[in-house]
Amino acid sequence: MSTHDIILPDGWPKPKGYSNGILAANGRTLFMAGQVGWTAEEKFHSEKLTPQFEQALENIVAIVEQAGGKKEDICKMTCFCKDRDQYLASRKELGAIWKEIMGKHYPCMSMIFVVDLLDHPALIEIEAMAVIPD
Repeated sequence: MSTHDIILPDGWPKPKGYSNGILAANGRTLFMAGQVGWTAEEKFHSEKLTPQFEQALENIVAIVEQAGGKKEDICKMTCFCKDRDQYLASRKELGAIWKEIMGKHYPCMSMIFVVDLLDHPALIEIEAMAVIPD
């Protein structure tokens, strides 16, 4: 068994851009607070969704790597987005950013659209969970 097995019930179509379930073997569980699209100095370089998404995803990967893991150890992500229309219009660009940073690794994911986020001018916040092998 690998450290993480993708779970797909018989007869279900393979989801696009996420996994329905991931079974993690032994390891240390890393819970990550929501990351917005700002730098380590807490500075936003853009007020647009795609660059904020890229920075937030890079922030998640940096936390996993600091804990001794790799992006493939991420099992679950929840994205909170303020602008549904901008998200839908940007899906192609967001997919390219995902592939550049995450490759073909697709954790279990949820996308939730919200009225506002704490840190302005944040448009997206990503929280995640990883299981880092012992």
